[in-house]
Amino acid sequence: MKVENKALLKSEQGDPKVIDQCSTEKTSGTFDRSTLPDTIIIHYTGSTTAESAIRTLTDPRVKASAHLVVDLDGTVTQLVPFSHVAWHAGVSSYGDRNGINKYSIGIEIVNPGYLNQTEDGKFYTAYGQEVSASKAEKRKHKNESTERYWHIYTNEQIVCVEEICQAIKEVFPIHYLLGHDEISPHRKVDPGPCFPIDKFRSKILDLRSQDKDDLIETGVVMVDNLNIRSDANMSATKVALPLKKDTIVRILESKEGWYRVKTEMEGWVYGKYIS
Repeated sequence: MKVENKALLKSEQGDPKVIDQCSTEKTSGTFDRSTLPDTIIIHYTGSTTAESAIRTLTDPRVKASAHLVVDLDGTVTQLVPFSHVAWHAGVSSYGDRNGINKYSIGIEIVNPGYLNQTEDGKFYTAYGQEVSASKAEKRKHKNESTERYWHIYTNEQIVCVEEICQAIKEVFPIHYLLGHDEISPHRKVDPGPCFPIDKFRSKILDLRSQDKDDLIETGVVMVDNLNIRSDANMSATKVALPLKKDTIVRILESKEGWYRVKTEMEGWVYGKYIS
């Protein structure tokens, strides 16, 4: 895939997966600075078809939009040019930033998200649509305490989104690749545990070294007091006094949105607060 003139090239010009460019006026104008956008946000649509997602995201009565929609077969529809701010993040923050729309490109992947299982073993979306049991996997979301069923992503979607992110990164200074659940953790759960966000982020942003035992990279604490814990969860014991803002850490490992870091001591911190 290739980005040209602030959009993915359409099928007649470039990649056959890019099938359309549906214009929408639901933007907040262009990004403010030449250094933006520097973030990619991954979402799921909450729907089972691209058509319904596109219809919602282009409806002038709905206060939401996104740059791209990726269908089940990996085909892509562009709704907003990459030069413009879309309305995909909503109330959101990351580190010392608020309102992540103005920093980011939003990619919506067709996926209904969590599923409800009935007593007879059938699976339904939140909107009551039945889905095949082969599409359901029981997993625990990193922001939740118990397992539940989620709709899987297709391999075509995973491959396509990786190609999109690589193409965007060739044109824009992308430093962050995040899930909606990382910028709005009390509000959103997408893209959910079936999307391999940690592995994806490491691959796209080149965080991992050739030797798996080497450090992934250096990071900087973005908040005033960041707790460092014995394990990758909020209930784990704190191993030292909180890390101060602008502390430089070496990242040793990534797991479910957490980083194992090394300063004078070693422990786990929530990756949302590390740049």
